[in-house]
Amino acid sequence: MAFRFRSSRRPGACRRAARRTAATVAALGLGLGLAACGGGTGAGGGKSGATGAGAHNATRTLHTVMGDVAVPPHPDRVVVLDTDALDSAVTLGVRPVGATTVAAGAPVSTYLPKDETARTRPVGVIGSPDLERVAALKPDLILGSRARDGKSYAQLSAIAPTVFTDTTGPTWRQNFTLHARALDRTGRAAQVEKAYTTRVRQVVTSIGGAAEAARTKVAFVRFVEGADTRLYLNDTFVGSIFHDLGLGRPADQDRNGFSLDVSPERIDRADADVIFHSTYGDPAKARETGIVGGPLWHGLKAVRHKRVFAVDDNLWMLGIGYTGAGRVLRQIGTDLGAGAAS
Repeated sequence: MAFRFRSSRRPGACRRAARRTAATVAALGLGLGLAACGGGTGAGGGKSGATGAGAHNATRTLHTVMGDVAVPPHPDRVVVLDTDALDSAVTLGVRPVGATTVAAGAPVSTYLPKDETARTRPVGVIGSPDLERVAALKPDLILGSRARDGKSYAQLSAIAPTVFTDTTGPTWRQNFTLHARALDRTGRAAQVEKAYTTRVRQVVTSIGGAAEAARTKVAFVRFVEGADTRLYLNDTFVGSIFHDLGLGRPADQDRNGFSLDVSPERIDRADADVIFHSTYGDPAKARETGIVGGPLWHGLKAVRHKRVFAVDDNLWMLGIGYTGAGRVLRQIGTDLGAGAAS
């Protein structure tokens, strides 16, 4: 398929992207001045040192898990194939022209600002992108992961430069760094990362300081329709945020891995000082209704002390990026701060 790179971002579009990035940084809790449009060059393979008339047409080479990829400067027709890439793009001031969704007919996102995704066209379901829809959008960059779409990499690369991370979830920070290089917005990425670090410190202070955070054992429980209840371990998006905050973890959840899956009869293994929980699917079919109404649940320390907090499954499970993490931090700060003060 023949394809022509778009040469450069219009000044007005640049200013709008800068304002959107400023809003994201502010949401994370830190006001910062924005760098000039373009973002600069990232380490580890991003090259954009061309100057003069040829600079607008210069490509940059990124080293990825799928090999070296030549990407255009300042791509703005971006298609994203997973929620982490979507979060990265919006966080960095890019409105994707296309995105996969979690299910047919589902919205592109339920936690990102609606005006940032209002014009984003669905291009299939996560893990099964519709290649014809992707091609019809004439993207100048595609972002995804080998874990989700490795089987379609050759076809996607024939449509536009395609940058894949290895996987999603606990590697969200490394993925964001690669996304920022691909989008040519590393200067803005550094501001977002700094804002997140500052927000983490603020949340730790709000819950009583580092020592109090370490003493507080926190669990995340997910009720899943059609599966056992999942207690999330450290190698997850949620687990990484708990780690950043220095929160304590119950002994059998403080280990590497994705989840500890338990039957209703073993829900006592969720015991902790604080429990956050969400539900995927129908609460009755996910057995949430029966579990939270049962004696084992009511015997948990967090339940007895009224430190159990229901959270948005879409945000905590799919908000894999700095905008999503900022909203998760906000809820943790509110819930644990209130608990620490009581």
